Amino acid sequence: MANSTRSILITGGTTGVGFYAAAEIARNCPDHCIVIASRKDADQSAKAINDKLRQNNVQFLPLDLGDLKNVRSFVETWKEKHFPPLSALILNAGLQFPHEIHYTADGFEATFGINHVGHALLFHLLQPYLAHEARIVITASGTHDPAQKSGLPDAKYATAEELAHPTGKELTVDGRGRYSNSKLCNILWTYALARRLEKLPGKKWTVVAFDPGLMPGTGLAREYNAFLRFLWHHVLPPIIPLLRLVLFHNIHKPSESGASLVWTALDAKEKAANGIYYEGRKHIKSSVNSYNEADQEELWAWTVKTLAATETERHQFEVVN
Repeated sequence: MANSTRSILITGGTTGVGFYAAAEIARNCPDHCIVIASRKDADQSAKAINDKLRQNNVQFLPLDLGDLKNVRSFVETWKEKHFPPLSALILNAGLQFPHEIHYTADGFEATFGINHVGHALLFHLLQPYLAHEARIVITASGTHDPAQKSGLPDAKYATAEELAHPTGKELTVDGRGRYSNSKLCNILWTYALARRLEKLPGKKWTVVAFDPGLMPGTGLAREYNAFLRFLWHHVLPPIIPLLRLVLFHNIHKPSESGASLVWTALDAKEKAANGIYYEGRKHIKSSVNSYNEADQEELWAWTVKTLAATETERHQFEVVN
């Protein structure tokens, strides 16, 4: 990888849609350094991709998005390894806790903390390592949109602080509702960042949100009970074509959604699109609430204030210089 011209980072790249996307990118970009980041790589995913392609341009770096010290340590490691400039940053990792409330190492509600806060800090700290032309893709979900009737509780946004540190009745919110809320935050933050990138001089950075659809067989159900995990991993995957026909069009194999994620990140024509919401390979409207600019700015301001450790970082995190 010493001769790599660019880097691409994928969080959650060891399993599911992230793994298939990493393999496809490695195949299409043999001259790029592909880094997959997750808490662990139990299946040696990076090695598996390299062995299959007979290449050596994929590597694994440990990253715990639920621990902000670990996120900072990850970026220090990135700096020390002198990776080539990042041409694509794919913020794909996500967790869902369907039952009791969980917290991150920093005391944030874990779904919000991992799906939004950890990713936001990672982006901000990696800004100096982005190439002149860079694509940021955030894996969101159609569950954020009540109009899609996903079966999850409707996403609602009041304040970021309420999501980060729920109190009172907010402590009893269904964990699946916390997931849909976090996915709404992914899109609110995407639109807030997109406005700033449009004003950024001297750079060609774009950011979009991507809905991979429902993907039975992925690790998203790992916190569910044994029966539901069995259905998710063994019963539903073989009948995806039938589910797509009789239930909802946006149900896919992880390999299919992985290919769409790669297209969203790397397609030459799409790379110019900024502030767009994708359902697979289609530009569609996100939820009505996701276009509330006041909510976008409230989330943005809270995130910068919470994550910036110094005034210098605050200025950097604001993106517009």
